Amino acid sequence: MRKRKNNTIKLIALGGVGEIGKNMYVVEVDKDIFVVDAGLMFPEDEMLGIDVVIPDISYLTDNKERVKAIFLTHGHEDHIGALTYVLRKMDVPVYGTRLTLALAKAKMKEQDFRGNPEFIEVDSSSVIEMESVSVSFFRTNHSIPDSVGICFHTSEGAIVQTGDFKFDQAATKLYKAEIGKMAGIGEKGVLCLLSDSTDAEKPGYTVSEANVAQEMSKAFFNAPGRIIAACFASDVNRIQHVFDSALESGRKVAVVGKSLERIYHIALDLGYLNVAEDLIIPIADISNYPEREIVVLTTGSQGEPIEALQKMAKQTHKQVNIQNGDTVIIAASPLKGSEVFLFKTVDMLFRAGANVISGRRTIHASSHGSQEELKFMINLMNPKFFIPVHGEYRMLKAHMKVAQACGIPSENIYIAEKGEVIEIKDGKMMPGGKVLSGNVLIDGIGVGDVGNIVLRDRRLLSQDGILIVVVTLSKKEKNIVAGPEIISRGFVYVRESEKLMDDSVKLVRDVVEKNVAKESFDWSSLKQEMRDELNRFLFEKTKRRPMIMPIIMEVAEKKA
Repeated sequence: MRKRKNNTIKLIALGGVGEIGKNMYVVEVDKDIFVVDAGLMFPEDEMLGIDVVIPDISYLTDNKERVKAIFLTHGHEDHIGALTYVLRKMDVPVYGTRLTLALAKAKMKEQDFRGNPEFIEVDSSSVIEMESVSVSFFRTNHSIPDSVGICFHTSEGAIVQTGDFKFDQAATKLYKAEIGKMAGIGEKGVLCLLSDSTDAEKPGYTVSEANVAQEMSKAFFNAPGRIIAACFASDVNRIQHVFDSALESGRKVAVVGKSLERIYHIALDLGYLNVAEDLIIPIADISNYPEREIVVLTTGSQGEPIEALQKMAKQTHKQVNIQNGDTVIIAASPLKGSEVFLFKTVDMLFRAGANVISGRRTIHASSHGSQEELKFMINLMNPKFFIPVHGEYRMLKAHMKVAQACGIPSENIYIAEKGEVIEIKDGKMMPGGKVLSGNVLIDGIGVGDVGNIVLRDRRLLSQDGILIVVVTLSKKEKNIVAGPEIISRGFVYVRESEKLMDDSVKLVRDVVEKNVAKESFDWSSLKQEMRDELNRFLFEKTKRRPMIMPIIMEVAEKKA
């Protein structure tokens, strides 16, 4: 490891703090910038029509000549999903483990990335020598194989980013954490630990995957008919449990869902899934087998399982639908904000005749460590400074209390805001200003072209609808040639509100005639007055505020 003296160390979270997802962290040592993860986040409820959200990388693009590398901790979309958008802005090498890079490349191909970036494969024994630091890795236990924590070795001590982790004492070889290696890093001296906070509010230990495998096997044996098993596409561990339980209970498995199929084939080709011969069958062949011998493994269009299940319950899925006697196993926890959607889906599944197994801790285990595991990580690393990351503010706060319980002084713990620069200098950790950060919204092929104004308009449209007011004027004659015509969408049902519409038309006509009678007038002030008067009138009559869009057309004057 390098012993060169490092003068400045800065840490910046461009995403992943105060939120779930969109993970992106910057480790800045002297003049070199290293990026850990480039993840996306699924939109919140108020982000109407938005497909995904990625971090604002203005700070990186403004300093692209200083960005030396992007390091990926694992292959989940909240850690690799924004990589395409980052690499469109800068040419920088990407380091990751074998499965992580394979999933990142497949995701970039799906997002139609046409560049040729440099991907460098690493494993937990790799050491990358940079000018300012050495970078090493340690294997962690998560729901996807090839997950690693990343260690930046500086002259002042190591900066450790854990990635997502838990400690499962019954983990299989593919998922075992390198506890001894973590302890060795701690013994050499950790300057600052950035640690996963997702389950920091949960006391005790996270349920072992061995318990989940046992319960799933029991559910498979007890199901009288077909099984519809739903999980996240990237939860490779859970997919393996489904395959194992199907084999034990003498069932065949049909894999349904584009993202699930992609990840399944990648993991299988690289040897990260163990699948018995003849276990997998095409979905078109399920009618050739007794219902007692069928498992349908499914996920939704964004890699989450609930959307596909709802289509099946509504009998609108293109490939398979729920029928009486099916057993649906939901082996996943709902995404943030989608709990109500999950409950409605479960209700619909029951109505369609299925028996639903969902919400049990025993049929699904979190892939993140609970409080005792977080304590174990802190004690292994024994850091001087501690920054909780990857979680909403309450989770970061809970993780701070866990760190305090482990003996880390309060003044050595910092809960960072997005874009906040944390500087470590002369043995102290202190705030060092802010850089530009926030959300970049992706809607269709548009990247960042939808902002607060567009979202505000969409929100208004969703609340009280829209009124379009069309009027044609002759500026020369100073009179109305056609209209006013009012078109309502999502505001009132016109046939049952004829008087309201007639009164609105009269109001607009009065406003227009008053303005055109003036010596001079401009279109913008006329439009604004139409909006104001209509807004006031309609709120008085309906207590609603639709979006009002005036359209004024001017007739062309004939040339002599």
